[in-house]
Amino acid sequence: MNILIVKTSAIGDVIHTLPALNALRRKYPEARIDWLVEEAAADLVVGHPALDNVLVLRRKAWVRDLKQGRVLAACQGFADFVKRLRTTEYDLLIDFQGLLKSGVSVWLARAKRKVGFGRGMEHAEGSYVFLNETVSPVSMDLHAVIRGLLLLKAIGIESEEVVYDLPMGNEQRGKISQLLEAEGVDPARPLVAINPMTTWETKHWKNERFAQVADQLLDRGMNVVFSGGPQDVGAIEGIRVAMIGKAASLAGRTTLKDLAALYERVAVLITTDTGPMHLAAAVGTPVVALFGPTAPWRTGPFGSGHTILRAEIACSPCLKRFCNRNHECMEQITVDQVVQATQTVIGTGGHNKDDCL
Repeated sequence: MNILIVKTSAIGDVIHTLPALNALRRKYPEARIDWLVEEAAADLVVGHPALDNVLVLRRKAWVRDLKQGRVLAACQGFADFVKRLRTTEYDLLIDFQGLLKSGVSVWLARAKRKVGFGRGMEHAEGSYVFLNETVSPVSMDLHAVIRGLLLLKAIGIESEEVVYDLPMGNEQRGKISQLLEAEGVDPARPLVAINPMTTWETKHWKNERFAQVADQLLDRGMNVVFSGGPQDVGAIEGIRVAMIGKAASLAGRTTLKDLAALYERVAVLITTDTGPMHLAAAVGTPVVALFGPTAPWRTGPFGSGHTILRAEIACSPCLKRFCNRNHECMEQITVDQVVQATQTVIGTGGHNKDDCL
């Protein structure tokens, strides 16, 4: 049996679909299971033990080529992708993405059954027209992990387990150990990670507050390490400069697999609502998550042991990228709340994880 999972992006959404992948593998241990994903999130599935093959959709690269006048390169890249996609005829294709951008790939793929949620799912963009088998929509107020498992349940694949099995191992753990040692991180002290940056303006918390949180945690005997992508290095350096004490930073120096190894090691992650938050939850690390415009019951850190900080104001969650109310939902989250929540997690379950490496 040949199965294709279509979940192209983003980082958090791909992580949310890993339990469904593992449920499929338990149901069909001898099947060939492939995954179609965009380049930015591919590191999360390449090498996954439940997968046989990963098809990387380089959509952003093709768009970039077109904008820079490299039309032939863009067309050739797309044609090569389509050829590879259509090489295999799948018995079952499951569209976990449910967007037009995924719908094009669903349409192009050769599959006997093309399954996904039908009309009525919020933000579906009419993607159901590319399916030949639709499943009744479910509430968007269910967590994304649960929605994915319900899609499988509707076609007879039930699972009560939520297993991620991120493709991360000793190579990444060793790299993180070396980076932390080079940064002068004391292994005898609890280690707290802070992931401050986000792509949504409305999800952002003030950088100076992150600096204050980091200083207060240092004063309480903890190590602090900042994480982020290459695009976040400048802003995170600004946070470190604003601090009184000295915190480490691995921003721009980690792959997604490396980041999973870092989060596996820390006692707690402090973060806004962004992809790395789900990476920490997937490796079993407690999260202190700052929520404003988005709904934690939909896309918060999945599982127990996490702390959600949010202001109970009428307009939240608005699910908007721009705000005309001075970001009140994020403004009302205080430094003291974040520090206290972090201390509570460390005191009731978070710990220095060096002894398990």
